[in-house]
Amino acid sequence: MKRGFVNVLIFVLLLSLEGCFLFPDHKETLPPATQTGANTFGCLVNGTVWLPKGFNGTTNLSPSYDPNFNGKPILNITSYRIVSDTETQEIALGINGIYKIGTYTVMKDTLAFVSFNIKKCNYFYFDSLVYRKGSIVITKLDLPIISGTFDFILYKPGCDTLKITNGRFDIKL
Repeated sequence: MKRGFVNVLIFVLLLSLEGCFLFPDHKETLPPATQTGANTFGCLVNGTVWLPKGFNGTTNLSPSYDPNFNGKPILNITSYRIVSDTETQEIALGINGIYKIGTYTVMKDTLAFVSFNIKKCNYFYFDSLVYRKGSIVITKLDLPIISGTFDFILYKPGCDTLKITNGRFDIKL
């Protein structure tokens, strides 16, 4: 009797382990912080993984670099995520005067734009009501590869505070 119980227990355990392999958890995770031109982008938005996702006729990750925009090099990275038929979220980063690796302060040297359908709020970099604090760190600037990390907080009266953390990108232009 004891042996039969042990065999049933082992069978149940093996069956449950097989289920893990047959039906893996497809939980989204951030891409690794690489510097190889892997064309990746991701961050946490208020603690939840945010990755570019979906297709609306254009690529969901669009980097651009102009070495002489108004006399200065400029980097723009725009990404979007289609959440539903009626909701698209967008995060855009930009640095005007990107000459070298280092830290660029959000608001002073950079733009940080987020458009989320949370209370119909958009956090535009040029909106004087939007509080912005954070930085974009360029860890590799060896064209055509630009890599870095970012963290920032955006707040607008009447809207939720957005905490963008553990951000990373690895772009090959």
